[in-house]
Amino acid sequence: MSKVARKDILNLTVAERIELIGDIWDTIAEVPEAVALTDAQKAELDKRLDAHQKDPTAGAPWPVVRDRIAKRK
Repeated sequence: MSKVARKDILNLTVAERIELIGDIWDTIAEVPEAVALTDAQKAELDKRLDAHQKDPTAGAPWPVVRDRIAKRK
């Protein structure tokens, strides 16, 4: 694998760096089994899934949550 120099990354625009992060994340998402979860993380995911299955309407869509957070600033 070739390495990308930090200076090359810093020469990218912020938008290009964000796109690069997305591209890297997509490659990680392609092999989720390669990312090990701790027992605590698995328990938290199980807890959240169980809560969602008990009441799927309890949560809020991301745009609503994002706006609520933005208004706090």
